[in-house]
Formats: sequence, structure tokens, C-alpha cells
Amino acid sequence: MMKQTVEFDKIQQQMQKGVITLNGFLGDDKRKLVDILESDNLTVKNLRRTHEAIAERMKYFRKRGTEGLGEFITVDENFEVKVETVRGVLPSPFGGKGMYGKANTTVRNKKLDKAVVFTDLHIHFIGDHGFYEGKGSPFRLEPEELITVLEVPVVEE
Repeated sequence: MMKQTVEFDKIQQQMQKGVITLNGFLGDDKRKLVDILESDNLTVKNLRRTHEAIAERMKYFRKRGTEGLGEFITVDENFEVKVETVRGVLPSPFGGKGMYGKANTTVRNKKLDKAVVFTDLHIHFIGDHGFYEGKGSPFRLEPEELITVLEVPVVEE
């Protein structure tokens, strides 16, 4: 069981509405940041995946999608991917190595007819911190949905 430290309090403060982004990263989730992280960590673990594996899959589609220059392109036969970039950068509320470009990556799984949209900041959040945003956040990504739509492979024990 992780404990909410002063450091986590500061990070959670950075995630509030209007601090880094208009909507913030927590939605109407009233839980402490460590509880949000622990809950999503358990979900990912129970699905026999890792946050790193999910982020790697997101990076893969992000990289492949840029070849489409803002239009949908087919990737690996079953996916359509589009990367749209906007000017500007965002810092991570977790601090650390700099700024993240404003790019939206849309990945549509043609077999499932389902899509997910994520940003470069999401890739950082998930890969480095296991953070999918708070419940009720307009940009929250559900770990199960990412795993399913992106077809993230099971991590062998």
C-alpha cells in the first residue's frame, strides 16, 4: 500500500483544473493520487500487462501514425491511425524531463470497430507513472480499453 506523501500532494495540486490545463487531470475523482494509481495498477496487473507495455504500444502507433501527415493510414492491416499535432507544449505535473508536444493520436481497431485517442503526455503518464487520469476526467483512458483496442500483448511471468 503506497502512502500519499507531501510530494504526491504537490503533484496532485498541479493536476487540478486550471493549473496546467483547463480541465486538469483528475476530473471529479476525489481520491488521493496514490489511490488512483494503485487502483489502475491493480487493473493492469490483473489483466497480466504492464504500464510500460501499454506505453510502448502507444509509442508504436504514435510513431507509425506520423507517416500519415494528419490523415488516417492503415497500420498492421487491422488498425487505422491518425496523428494530429497542435502548436505548443505541456509540462508534466509529475515534474521531470521537460515538455510534451500537443499531439493527438487516434487508433481505430478495425476488427473491434473501436477507437482510442491519446496524447504524448498520456504516453508519459502511463509509461513513467502508471497514471491514466482521474475518473470523470474528459481525457481519462481506461486501462482495459487501451489494452483491448491497442491489442497490448500479455506479459509473460
